[in-house]
Amino acid sequence: MIEPIRLTPIGVIHSPFNTVSGVPIQPLNGKGIRGSIELNLDLLEGLKDIEGFSHITLIYVFHLATRHSLSVVPFMDTEAHGIFATRSPSRPNALGISTVRLVSVERNLLHIEDVDIIDGTPLLDMKPFFPHFDNRTTDKIGWLAKKDISDGMRSDDRFR
Repeated sequence: MIEPIRLTPIGVIHSPFNTVSGVPIQPLNGKGIRGSIELNLDLLEGLKDIEGFSHITLIYVFHLATRHSLSVVPFMDTEAHGIFATRSPSRPNALGISTVRLVSVERNLLHIEDVDIIDGTPLLDMKPFFPHFDNRTTDKIGWLAKKDISDGMRSDDRFR
C-alpha cells in the first residue's frame, strides 16, 4: 500500500458562492464571475512573473464534500457512472481543478474570474495555463457525448 500524503494549503479561494447549490459547473459556466485567491504570505516570492499569464489552473480541496463514492450520478446526467469517469466532488481524495482567468495581482491577493469554486476553499497549488501544453483535440468524450453541455449549468446539493 502507498503511504498517505500530507498536503498543506498554500492559500484560500474566495468567491460569491457560500453553498454547494447554484455553483457553476466548470469555469466556462462561471464566465465573468469574480473571486480571489489569498496566498499565504510566506509564499509571496513564488508569485514572481505570474502576472504574465492570462489564466492559471487551480488545484484545490472540495472541503465541503462529506463522503466519497465509486459510483455517482453527476450533475450533467441522471445515470450513475464510475467516479473516475466524472468530475464529481465525491472523490476518494476530494481534489478539484479549475482553470480561471487571472485578472490582477496585488501582493498576495490574486483577483480571478470565471470562478466555479465555493468561498473558503483551500488551495493546494496553482500553475500557469499554457495552451500549447494544456489544450488537446480529443476523439471521445464518453457519456458526455450524449448530453447537452450548455452554458449556465449549476450544481445542486447531491454531493454534500
